[in-house]
Amino acid sequence: MASIKSTRIESIDILRGLVMVIMALDHVRDYFHINAFTSNYPENMATTNIFLFGTRFITHYCAPVFVFLAGTSAFLYGQKKTKGELSKFLITRGFWLIFVEIFINNFLWWFDVSFGFTNLQVIWAIGVCMIILGLVVHLPRILILILGLALVFGHNMLDGITKEGTSFEAILWYFLHQSNGIPLTQEKFLWFSYPVLPWIGVIILGYCFGEFYKKGNSLNLRRKWLLYIGFGSIILFFILRGTNLYGDLTPWTYQENTEKTIISFFNATKYPPSLVYLLMTLGPALLFLYGIENIKNRITNFLLVFGRVPFFYYILHILVIHTAAIIGLLITGKDWKLMILDNETINSGILQGYGYSLITVYIIWVILIMVLYPICKTYMRYKLKHKDKWWLSYL
Repeated sequence: MASIKSTRIESIDILRGLVMVIMALDHVRDYFHINAFTSNYPENMATTNIFLFGTRFITHYCAPVFVFLAGTSAFLYGQKKTKGELSKFLITRGFWLIFVEIFINNFLWWFDVSFGFTNLQVIWAIGVCMIILGLVVHLPRILILILGLALVFGHNMLDGITKEGTSFEAILWYFLHQSNGIPLTQEKFLWFSYPVLPWIGVIILGYCFGEFYKKGNSLNLRRKWLLYIGFGSIILFFILRGTNLYGDLTPWTYQENTEKTIISFFNATKYPPSLVYLLMTLGPALLFLYGIENIKNRITNFLLVFGRVPFFYYILHILVIHTAAIIGLLITGKDWKLMILDNETINSGILQGYGYSLITVYIIWVILIMVLYPICKTYMRYKLKHKDKWWLSYL
């Protein structure tokens, strides 16, 4: 690692690498945990437990940090470009990510050549957010900050607005703030998993956050603000969540035992991400940035690899996980076609009973990361040695 020269900020890449590694755990659980396709959901209060929910909860940090740091990276990239060049890059990359989500990522998730179910997830959301950010960067910095704060802190005021059906207004609302879906044809369905309104606020605040990492700015000032904002977010999370006053569509409630009550308390809404959810995840992430600033060891070097090639890693890890699930079926003598996740397979109930224990999920996750590491490291080195290749910035 010492021989590789990069001007990137290591603490940001380490945090990004950490959430990428954790993200894989959630996706391995999706494909390998017993009945994960049918009924064994971590948020189901009737069947969950602290270990299953904890496995899901730790991965909640991934999407907010990923989107937030996308904004920070855009700011830092823009320090070497004109506003026009930055805007062009963000808009073109945004459209590219939308294309990847619809036509590449959806295929890797389902292996369904008919594209019967199209799920618009985090890559889609980042793509839309980048397009909007590409327009917003032309505004004065203070207005950008106000817009980001207004979207993150104010979007839950819109929770009471819900739509049904396939009218233009309903589809627009699914796109912006209500996770829902629409039939495209009798055989095809489109689902908006990541309504973009709050995510736009997150990427904008991440862009503003990049100011702390601007060349020449005080390290002490940055660390002080990381502490202030990080602890402030966590305190505000406990105030809002504890009082059920504002900031989440679903209030927590006392349950039949302490374990279930704790799960209810931390089971904040992700689709779309509530203010409580964002405070709960981004606050600790900023404290991690504070703590990791001057630490360099084998673990940080390991995470750095994934953090420097996040898009490449994301696409690759879905392909490897889904393929591994097929191999698992072949090894155990089951029908590998179960992992061709078309509408018939998903809706027929044939996947009931499929899957493995949670400890097996963790073992597969560790093996997956070990397999992906040398591949990602090789690609990272290639990118560093070929900075002149413009297309690498899109991968």
